[in-house]
Amino acid sequence: MYRYWRFIILSLIASGSLLAIMFIPVIPQDPSYHNFADDRTLWSIPNVFNVVSNIPLFIVGLIGLIFCAKHPTTAGIWSWRIFFGAVTFISVGSAYYHWTPNNWTLFWDRLPMVIGFMALFVSLLSEFIHARFEVILLIPLCMLGIASVIYWHFTDDLRFYAWVQFFPLLYITIVFLLYRQRSTYQSYLFAALGLYILAKVVEVFDKAFFSMTLQNISGHSLKHLLSILAVYILYLRLRRSSSILNEKRKTA
Repeated sequence: MYRYWRFIILSLIASGSLLAIMFIPVIPQDPSYHNFADDRTLWSIPNVFNVVSNIPLFIVGLIGLIFCAKHPTTAGIWSWRIFFGAVTFISVGSAYYHWTPNNWTLFWDRLPMVIGFMALFVSLLSEFIHARFEVILLIPLCMLGIASVIYWHFTDDLRFYAWVQFFPLLYITIVFLLYRQRSTYQSYLFAALGLYILAKVVEVFDKAFFSMTLQNISGHSLKHLLSILAVYILYLRLRRSSSILNEKRKTA
């Protein structure tokens, strides 16, 4: 039993947190969420900067997919393929949403987002704990993410979606503390996590940043750019980790 104490702790945290959200009051989608600070139209593109700021995200996702295609033996390769594939679709879904912000287009923004979150989550779990986690968890957790968005769409209840989006961030931090010695290039993970947290902060202060920057860039557009940088850092970490693994195989 002592041998598996970390796994038991993680299992209790996961099941306990999922159960706890059932006791939280329903969280409906706030209609004002669609009212972004920067609603300028340019080149006949509405909300232009929130739309076009997704182009670099598509490029980074494509770069990641190309890397995965060229290095099929990379650890957790299917999780990374799904992650970078989801990133490319996130850029399309986000551009579609910001072109015409409403709950229906937001559905297509969030759907690839949760798939990407879950794939990244599984890739890190399989790295930190055991490689077999990818085989066991990848498809079920991606389906869980999809279910959370569908549940929100039909019930107007964000509790399940919020858990899928934010729980992996907390959980992987705990996993990192428990299995820290198994991680490579830890600073990359910290940087990506910090950038994503910062992205969520500036998103909340969308209008404040728009005013502070003399209406040059809004908090939401800045959120896109910070998220893109976080994904790129994850790509760099994957590339370096893969090179170390290949060197070990050559010398083995």
